[in-house]
Amino acid sequence: MTATISPNQAAQASIAEAVGAMKQRNPQEAERLCKDFLVLNPSSIPHVQVLGHALIQMNRLAEAKAQIEFGIKLAPDYAAFYEDLGSVAGIEGQYDEAVRLLQRAIQMDPKQPRFHKKLAQALVAAGRATEADEAFMGFLDRDNDAALVAMGAEHWRAERKKEAEEAFRNALRENPQNVNAMRFLAICYHEAGAKIIDAEALLRRAVEIAPDFHQAWHNLGSVLIDSQKWQEAVAAFKELVALKPEDDLAWAGLGNASSNLGDVHAAIAAFEQSLTLNPKSAGVHMSLAHMYKTVGRLEDALASYRESIRLKPDLGESYWSMANLKIFKFEDEEVVAMEAQLENAELSEQARVHFEFSLGKAYEDRKDYDNAWQHYSAGNQQNRGLVDYDPVEFELLQSRIQSVFSAEFVNKHLGLGHDAPDPIFIVGLPRSGSTLVEQILSSHSQVEGTSELPNAANIAYSTAKYRSDGLSFPETLGELTARDWAAYGKEYLQQVRHHRVEGTPLFIDKMPNNFSFVGWIKLILPNAKIINTRRFPLDSLLGAHKQLFAKGQNFTYDEFELAEYYQQYVKIMDHWHQVFPGEILDVHYEDTVTRLPWQVERVLEFCGLPFEEQCLRYYENKRAVKTASSEQVRQPIYTSALGLWQRYESHLELWKEELNEVIEACPAPVLDAAGWKVSAAS
Repeated sequence: MTATISPNQAAQASIAEAVGAMKQRNPQEAERLCKDFLVLNPSSIPHVQVLGHALIQMNRLAEAKAQIEFGIKLAPDYAAFYEDLGSVAGIEGQYDEAVRLLQRAIQMDPKQPRFHKKLAQALVAAGRATEADEAFMGFLDRDNDAALVAMGAEHWRAERKKEAEEAFRNALRENPQNVNAMRFLAICYHEAGAKIIDAEALLRRAVEIAPDFHQAWHNLGSVLIDSQKWQEAVAAFKELVALKPEDDLAWAGLGNASSNLGDVHAAIAAFEQSLTLNPKSAGVHMSLAHMYKTVGRLEDALASYRESIRLKPDLGESYWSMANLKIFKFEDEEVVAMEAQLENAELSEQARVHFEFSLGKAYEDRKDYDNAWQHYSAGNQQNRGLVDYDPVEFELLQSRIQSVFSAEFVNKHLGLGHDAPDPIFIVGLPRSGSTLVEQILSSHSQVEGTSELPNAANIAYSTAKYRSDGLSFPETLGELTARDWAAYGKEYLQQVRHHRVEGTPLFIDKMPNNFSFVGWIKLILPNAKIINTRRFPLDSLLGAHKQLFAKGQNFTYDEFELAEYYQQYVKIMDHWHQVFPGEILDVHYEDTVTRLPWQVERVLEFCGLPFEEQCLRYYENKRAVKTASSEQVRQPIYTSALGLWQRYESHLELWKEELNEVIEACPAPVLDAAGWKVSAAS
């Protein structure tokens, strides 16, 4: 026997379904459900109200207004209808009318905190600040949760961080479901650079409780980017743009997340949409230019960089980004503008660094090498004070790694790792030709170039996670079992899988700093190929010292530290050659640009690949390239960068003295190509 459903039960079921559709951000379905019910039950106030909300969400404001006004005729004492009409007026920019309607709602039902909050917001929008303060206090008087959060927010704005955190924690003790307190406490953790996992957990809980809490989605996306959880960051920002498609910052966040994930074309689309909504954002123009540069759209990149400078003349990063195109030359008026910015006492330290490096490039292009060096030197000295690098700590790490990875240790564990042959690791110092080798290899039909992936090193350091004895990498490796080595190799392949989109058998991981982790890589992935890119030492150091890196490579900003770092690099690579004989291929930049066909055949043979003519025409490869060499590797081979050190020779005595033995040990063809013999003889 089928139970009879009363009209009241049917109404409740219908409105619950419509509200559920609204929570799922499906206003079209909510509209359909409400209209279907109202056909036979035209006086149902809840359905009239939800229908109005659905029409507002779809931006059909005239229809929404008509529906709400119809509801007022049915229920003239229902305060929420006046609230809804006030919302429509606010969306339309009629702030005084919104104030009038919200005041009417409060008059009818003064106990509703949200009426007071909305009134305060409308008064602010109308420019009536004093009245807004009074309305906001009325809101706080009726909402203890909001009052506690407001207290914490006041501490936060005044930079009383500890007091702010305690206030937000108190708010959560009072009400564990207070999503505003969750968000603000997460912001405190994130800004402090501490408890990032807690910040993520708080924000995930907030959006779980309130799926339409768009501010929390934005904060969550930012935290995930900083945690290098780029796939999840993209998902968070996609939720945000679905909630707020008119929010330019939401689209910019999606662009940033997509860029970090390596989905350049998605990043371009997101940044372009952000600029459609707000064309005056200098930062987004610059970010879009970065993406245009990555895919080889040089003219579009320059136009976007210059637009960002037009909007923000002290945006030194855009000037440096143009200089970083390498094949680009500044116009005279741009050089004058940069010089003028250096006279600006209000210029930030980081912007000053950008301008110094940019002017170094500008004067180098004009063959004024002394002036160029002065600007490069000034930029390096200033930037050294802004970055963290401990040369003693680095040297000790290299020594510890070599001590652990003895020939005995390597022989004991060799062959225990995951047997996949997929990865080709390109290591070395930055600005030593690694991107050129990557471009050549990725032009092969069986190889995909990915990016500079941090995963190998991160997994190595993770071997110390959750230990209570204080051991860290590499000392942690002594306790690994045979299964552990293979498991870590598998973990690396799983982590980088999302970077592989072309389905080729092999892929490239071009993280230069992996030279310290060659032993680790060869034990967890014994069939991985290791290519070590080298360049004449003085050209290598000069290239790195002239480069302002977006992040990392903090050893490059002091001349002596850079020379020491290079010595450590040579020392540990010599060690790897000893314990992995024949397993590492040294590729000298000078050989690549003077004997390209020979070098290409050599590299392909080492990787077990058949020769393909396209590798000689690597510059036709349209793949995205994020490094500083992005435009250089899209040109046919050129030799103009050989022996660049000679133009700055009068400034390089320190390096010549520190690296004399390393220089003399270079192969004769490298020395000849770099012009070392000519210089030494003179």
